[in-house]
Amino acid sequence: MKKYILIFVFASASLVAKAQSGFNYYEWGVGAGASIVRPYADLKKQYNDLAFNINLTYNYSPYVPIALELQLGTLRGGGDAISLDKDTRKFNNKYKALILRGDLMAGEIIDYADNDFLNAIKDFYIGSGIGAINNNVKVNRYSLIDPTYKFPGKDKSVELLIPLRFGYEFKLYDAYDQNSFNISITYQHNITFGEGLDGYNDPPDKFKNNALDQYAQVTIGFKYNFGNTTSYTKLIRSFR
Repeated sequence: MKKYILIFVFASASLVAKAQSGFNYYEWGVGAGASIVRPYADLKKQYNDLAFNINLTYNYSPYVPIALELQLGTLRGGGDAISLDKDTRKFNNKYKALILRGDLMAGEIIDYADNDFLNAIKDFYIGSGIGAINNNVKVNRYSLIDPTYKFPGKDKSVELLIPLRFGYEFKLYDAYDQNSFNISITYQHNITFGEGLDGYNDPPDKFKNNALDQYAQVTIGFKYNFGNTTSYTKLIRSFR
C-alpha cells in the first residue's frame, strides 16, 4: 500500500511541476556590465570612454527588476590646444556612482499570450531611479592662455544623479524552464545636479553654462538569476 501511495505522490508532484513549467522565476540576480560613456558638460569637446558595473537585483516580477548598481568609469573632455577648447580647459574624471534603479518591461502590462509580435516585444523596458556620483577630476585649473586666471570649480565632489533608461533583455532558460541568465542592451542618460562632472563651475557671463552636467552610456549587461522560485501569473517562456 505504501508503494502505491509513494507512486501517487511522485506522480502528483510531477504533474504540478509540469503545470508550472514556464511560469516560475528566480527572485534574485547578480550581474555585471560594460559601457561606452560620453559626457555632456560645459566643454564643447567630449570623448567616448569605458565604464564598468556590478549589480544586485531583486526580481519583484520577471518584468520588474529592482537593482542596486555600483559603477566605475572615466569621463573626459576638452584639451590643451585652442582647437580642442578655446579656453584650454580639460578634464579627466575617474568617477564612481551608486545607483538604485527599477525597470518596467512591456511584459508586465501587456497580454502577450498567443501573439508572436507581443511575445517578441515583451522584454523591452524603460526605467529610472536615483543615485549619487563621486567625481574625482583632474583639470587644467589655470588657463594656458592666461596663466593668472584660475578656473572656478572643485576637483572632488558628490552629487545627486537621476538615470533615465530604455533597452531590451534577452532571457535564457535552464532545464526547469526558468530564466536563469539574462543579456541586456541598454541606453542610459544620467542627469547630475551640480557642476562637478567636469570640475568647472564657470560664471555664465563668461562661459556658456546653461544646462546640468550629464553623461550618456550604452551598456551590455549580463545577469545570473538565483534564489527562491516564485510563480508568475502569466507564462514567461513561450514554447511556440
